[in-house]
Order: sequence, then structure tokens, then C-alpha cells
Amino acid sequence: MDGTRRADIRLGTRVRVEQKQDQRSGTLTEGVVSEILTKSATHPHGIKVRLTSRVVGRVKVILPLPPGMGPVGRE
Repeated sequence: MDGTRRADIRLGTRVRVEQKQDQRSGTLTEGVVSEILTKSATHPHGIKVRLTSRVVGRVKVILPLPPGMGPVGRE
């Protein structure tokens, strides 16, 4: 998933984000979503989030949960 749909992102989701200062280089920062900042349902450059590390950026990659960490009854 590419992070352009708000519905795909939940609090606690592991993601890779692109910070504003990294737009030219394309450097991604990995972390866990603590707050979703974009209010619209979609955004062409990625949904803006705040990570638990307080980094703010647009989601470029949504990472899978580690084994055993999925929703109950869906493994």
C-alpha cells in the first residue's frame, strides 16, 4: 500500500514517511503512527502523520505487522 488513502492508516500502524526536508533526496523514516494529521480521505502525496518519535511526514509505505500481531481472528 502506498499511503495515499486515510482508511488504510490506523494509530499504531508501522509506516515509512518522507519528511519535508527529505523530499529532494527521497529519504524515508520508519516509525509507528501516533496521530493522523490529514483530514481528507485521500492525498496524492501521502497522508500526513506524526510518528511516536514526533517526526511528521507523509506516508509513502505502509509496512506489514510482524507475525502474531495481526487483528484477532484474522491470522
